[in-house]
Amino acid sequence: TILHYKKVVRGDLSRLLVGGIMSSLEPEALWQETGVVPKTGVLNYPNALDDNTDLVVDEMIPDYSLFDEQEYGYTLLKDSYFGYSTRGCVHKCDFCGVHRLEPKFIEYQGLKPFIKGINERFGEKAHLVLFDNNILASSKFDEIISDILDLGFHKDAKFGPTRKQRHLDFNQGTDSRLMTEHHVEMLSKTAISPLRIAFDSIRYKELYCEKIKLAAKYGIRNLSNYILYNHKDTPEDFWERLKINIDLNEDYDLKIYSFPMKYIPLDAKDRTYVDESGWNWYFVRNVQRILNVMKGSVMTGREFFYRAFGENVEEFRTILHMPEKILMFRKHEPQAEEKAWLNKFNTLTKSEKEELISILSTCRTKVTLQKAYIEYPSKTLREILAYYLPELPNAPLLELLKGGAS
Repeated sequence: TILHYKKVVRGDLSRLLVGGIMSSLEPEALWQETGVVPKTGVLNYPNALDDNTDLVVDEMIPDYSLFDEQEYGYTLLKDSYFGYSTRGCVHKCDFCGVHRLEPKFIEYQGLKPFIKGINERFGEKAHLVLFDNNILASSKFDEIISDILDLGFHKDAKFGPTRKQRHLDFNQGTDSRLMTEHHVEMLSKTAISPLRIAFDSIRYKELYCEKIKLAAKYGIRNLSNYILYNHKDTPEDFWERLKINIDLNEDYDLKIYSFPMKYIPLDAKDRTYVDESGWNWYFVRNVQRILNVMKGSVMTGREFFYRAFGENVEEFRTILHMPEKILMFRKHEPQAEEKAWLNKFNTLTKSEKEELISILSTCRTKVTLQKAYIEYPSKTLREILAYYLPELPNAPLLELLKGGAS
């Protein structure tokens, strides 16, 4: 895209501005590829884009009218104020780009003038969505909450003639490592819904549970949970974190919706990365298939969770081996094809299961999988590989397969 627009401006790079997330994460690589020096970081200073204007982009009121012609209905734009009360984060987690995108932690950017500006240009909104990356790191937290309450986002607040329930959402989540009882008590006075808390590693199990119990103590029952996977973890770790939320829901009468997030390195050029110390390509792919069926979130109920992810880690590993056509179209109870596959799978030895996953992770196309099916010497593995073929082979090939591999 950048190279295309270099031609459009006929090489006059003063007319070409390049910014955004990629510019801040990979400025050197981008410059090497295009010859354009990108804008990096937050545009929170005068003349950031143009020497002829002293506008500070980061302080500008979002232009809601830009989305008027969009075919998709963005609820966020229609019903919500959105912006930031802080910038940056005090941590430098290796899986997160915030410390490069927003390198300086800013304790508080005043909300009241910002909300007033949106009201004047686009009218009042029902909800408040803030994209702060670590609100709990701010020493101005109490001041921020005070302003949020003054703006009308207190607990059980209603909006407009229809008396719609208002919601406050710190959309990027809150940090359990920094969360105190005071934080939770203050948040409980607001219209917070949901309270988002990340659970990035099983090593935070006790800390995470402690903070969820604090939320329950102060009457916060609608929660959302980011679950990082494919990053220094295992499928067993991943399943356990999901199961912990199911147990907490029942024990404390909560609704925690989990949102698994696949780790991809910050310098990746595509989304194919697999952390092979704990995962493999097929397991990661099957988690994505499950989440596609569930539209990205893990529901709160035990029965639904057990059907999707298994009743224990052993069942979960079995599910991760499932063929796509069985996995994605499972009904409430196992049907004939799923039962037949399970019977064959359960007869495999440990080494045969490892070999099966090796084949499935290597043969990622229809052609290579069919070839493996034909050529593999083990009849046992050929029989189960048949379930993974995306469709029946053509007639001559089918006749060859009936005769066995040669």
